Amino acid sequence: MTQIRLTTPLTDEDVEKLRIGQQVLVNGVIYTGRDAAHKRMVDLIKAGKVNELPFDPKGQIIYYVGPSPTKPGRVVGSCGPTTSYRMDPYAPELYKLGLKASIGKGKRSPEVIEAMKKYKGVYLAAIGGAAALIAKCIKSAKVIAYPDLGAEAVHEFVVEDFPMVVVNDTLGGDLYQEGIKIYAVK
Repeated sequence: MTQIRLTTPLTDEDVEKLRIGQQVLVNGVIYTGRDAAHKRMVDLIKAGKVNELPFDPKGQIIYYVGPSPTKPGRVVGSCGPTTSYRMDPYAPELYKLGLKASIGKGKRSPEVIEAMKKYKGVYLAAIGGAAALIAKCIKSAKVIAYPDLGAEAVHEFVVEDFPMVVVNDTLGGDLYQEGIKIYAVK
């Protein structure tokens, strides 16, 4: 299967062509955020303070990660994906504002899948267990918001050929459900 290269910011057309199971290589800027950062961002949205968000979600990708400490001579520490369902209470609000993709591991809730269909977004799975390898794709990293959260602060990463797999697409496809169907038949 051919790998699809994407460069941020993404458009509706970029994500509408993606289908579950496809391999994707992302280039450009992505942002990070976990539970606490998501709560703060959604609290701002609900308070009508969208202009105070750490970044404009339109066309962007958010990676659910809390990087480990950076070793001397490295750009960033290991960067393995966090379990995504912890962000599910917040994700629909970000997709509504134009977020085009989220990256993590594990299944998403029906509400998040519906938000991806409605607002044209996708969910990508990073390679679990390959945190050190993933870090090599990150060419620069800086904290842009919520430094008090430590590793869970919002970072801006510049990535090159960051490898992922499409798990949920804009049509509501779900790679995990398809996998279950294949093995249930056998």
